[in-house]
Amino acid sequence: MSVRMTSAGKYGWFSDRKGYRYVPQHPSGVAWPAIPESVLDLWRQVTGLDRQPDCCLVNFYPPGARMGMHQDKDEADFSFPVVSISLGDDGLFRIGNDSRGGKTESIWLGSGDVVVMGDAARLTYHGVDRIRPGTSTLLDAEGRLNLTLRVVD
Repeated sequence: MSVRMTSAGKYGWFSDRKGYRYVPQHPSGVAWPAIPESVLDLWRQVTGLDRQPDCCLVNFYPPGARMGMHQDKDEADFSFPVVSISLGDDGLFRIGNDSRGGKTESIWLGSGDVVVMGDAARLTYHGVDRIRPGTSTLLDAEGRLNLTLRVVD
């Protein structure tokens, strides 16, 4: 993984020598900022759920960054989808199976694309193979922002 990250919402995503996990406070001791209402509106539109996400992970992928194949499986209830919002430069998104290995498929995600991983796709392995710099003028610098919304509790 070669991305920079922060979070918003009730929980943030944190890593240290103990591993990755959700925590209720930023490492500085303050609460994570609220998830913007416009992002929550999009969550409601694409999921049809009244239940709001507990976490909005914000990843920045500069040129050359990638994220290896992984599952989103640290949440308490897998019946809720994971929603991903792409902003900025295109990213090559790869999705596989519910176990490692086997055939995968890739698709370029552009700025404004939204992916909802629910039902059978909820626990599939997925990742970002590369960023295509210069494909968007949304951000001041080359790169891609990804907002990932999850119900944690």
